[in-house]
Amino acid sequence: MTQTPSPHPLGPVRESEIDEVRTVLDSAGLLSDTIRFVYIGLEEPTKTQTLAWAPGDHVARRFRALLLDVRTQVSRDVLVDTGTATVVSDVELDPAATGHLPVLDEEFELVEQLLAKDDRWRAAIEARGLDIGKVRVAPLSAGVYADEYPQEAGRRVLRGLGFHQEHPGDSAWAHPVDNLVAYVDTMNRVVDQVLDFGAVPVPAESGNYDDPAVSGPMRTTQKPLHITQPEGSSLEIDDENLLTWEKWSLRVGFDAREGLVLHQIGFDGRSVIHRASISEMVVPYADPAPVRSWQNYFDTGEYLVGRYANALELGCDCLGEITYLDAVVSDEKGGPQRLPNAICIHEEDFGILWKHSDLWSGSSHTRRQRRLVVSFFTTIGNYDYGFYWYLYLDGTIEFEAKATGVVFTSAHPGGDYPYASEIAPGLGAPFHQHLFSARLDMAVDGTANRVEEIDVVRVPKGPDNPRGNAFRTQSTVLARESQARRDAEPSKNRVWHISNPGKLNRLGRPVAYALYPEGLPTLLADPDSSVAHRAAFATNHLWVTQYDPAERYAAGDFVNQHPGGAGLPAYVANDRDLDNQDLVVWHTFGLTHTPRPEDWPIMPVDYTGFTLKPVGFFDRNPTLDVPASSNDHCTTTSSGGCHD
Repeated sequence: MTQTPSPHPLGPVRESEIDEVRTVLDSAGLLSDTIRFVYIGLEEPTKTQTLAWAPGDHVARRFRALLLDVRTQVSRDVLVDTGTATVVSDVELDPAATGHLPVLDEEFELVEQLLAKDDRWRAAIEARGLDIGKVRVAPLSAGVYADEYPQEAGRRVLRGLGFHQEHPGDSAWAHPVDNLVAYVDTMNRVVDQVLDFGAVPVPAESGNYDDPAVSGPMRTTQKPLHITQPEGSSLEIDDENLLTWEKWSLRVGFDAREGLVLHQIGFDGRSVIHRASISEMVVPYADPAPVRSWQNYFDTGEYLVGRYANALELGCDCLGEITYLDAVVSDEKGGPQRLPNAICIHEEDFGILWKHSDLWSGSSHTRRQRRLVVSFFTTIGNYDYGFYWYLYLDGTIEFEAKATGVVFTSAHPGGDYPYASEIAPGLGAPFHQHLFSARLDMAVDGTANRVEEIDVVRVPKGPDNPRGNAFRTQSTVLARESQARRDAEPSKNRVWHISNPGKLNRLGRPVAYALYPEGLPTLLADPDSSVAHRAAFATNHLWVTQYDPAERYAAGDFVNQHPGGAGLPAYVANDRDLDNQDLVVWHTFGLTHTPRPEDWPIMPVDYTGFTLKPVGFFDRNPTLDVPASSNDHCTTTSSGGCHD
């Protein structure tokens, strides 16, 4: 088999390549009617290989395929070279030790089907006076509780919670069937347990936010708001997803597991980040009630956020002059699946960039900021998440996650229940967190980098500070991986500088970018809890590792029912040198959500993220060359400025 090589090793995955992966696996005897393709993704070349590539070079395209045989329950991790049509490696996994492959779509459907036939589940539903045909079941990843359920070791298990759906268009999240949970072995098609702690009232109020009886009449006060670029967009993108905008350049990628991936981010010909992605996210719940105390979901590692990317729509998801990109992933039979309009790219105005009216010189200048937006949205069960990367004219990089959708619900027991909010009469929403891990494969003006922790420190009053007004910064080099598990300290204005000691600016200091954290809580579960062992990445705001292409995911390769300790704890175990090395910065950030009545029946967007700003990367303000705005609302002064 031969293929036409992609002009760039990080070029987008083609439908023909998915077909070729399946053909190679079939020829190798690894396929049958009971094989499911849990994942196919580009096995990216190493940083060294990518940086050494030049136009015209041969491109080796390799793909990782995760296969599950639903009859024999054998899981395989296979590497395929489509250029040579060969299986490079084939590893049979031991799920009890390594964790299971991510959850299949067909398993979601199976849980409700099995429970509808289970006498224990049916009896519990009938005892509550409900029609079994109107009870939807949320199939949820099981976590790991080997001390309580040793029989689950090595088996693929999902847990099911019920919700009553009064009619096909009804929002079942408004009607949780509480005090009831089922444990289902999806491969053996067995309902292991149905735990019924007694019927409680099912909340009755409608959650149908599209029903005028709930929403009320639509507003009539809004006038049209048009965002136009009569001359078109300033961005350019080629067939290999090389995107250029202003002084920025980057490659836009997409993966079924991580979703949006940005490669080779550079400014004015200088590298900043080699690869940027959100490598994992976990949603741990805080309610210790027996039907919910196990709830924690790794939306990236267990469910694969990329494969549920929404088809974005002009005027709804994106405004202005929009460039859309499709993404190609695999379906569970190994065929190519095109996700239309999965990625939205556009530029938008972002207010004032800089401004000054000088009393001495009489000059008045204003420049407007704009930013490039690269985004996608995904729906995982009840929640919808937007992943937004922003690139600014001044060299700033920002990431923002947007959380919306429907909060996970329960019956509220009344009174001052300490672990859930009452958001509607009798309807609860357990407290929870949304914690993300950004994997930033840094390349600040080259691949030899250093990370320093910068704190602001109060100086005591004394001979050198007689009026007590002084404060200074304190810098600590994070020289080894053991020293680089760090937390944000908002009271110290803590930031982390990623610098290149071999590249100095005109002031003789290393060029750098600073990571500005939000500094919100990390994982609040007990350190000895199951979720803390499995989501160890979320226990610190910062981890730094020496680059290793095999270390892709903050919680490890196989998160589903993994007992813990994988990912970042394993990566840093060798305590590698970090000073003047090829580095990966891992940043934990996120939301701690104590739901409000205003979050029901659909949640307004909540925001979280981080910022990377240049610090001495430039010799002066890099936007002095941004021209003044030219429109009917600004006039240009003789000095070339702009004033209102």
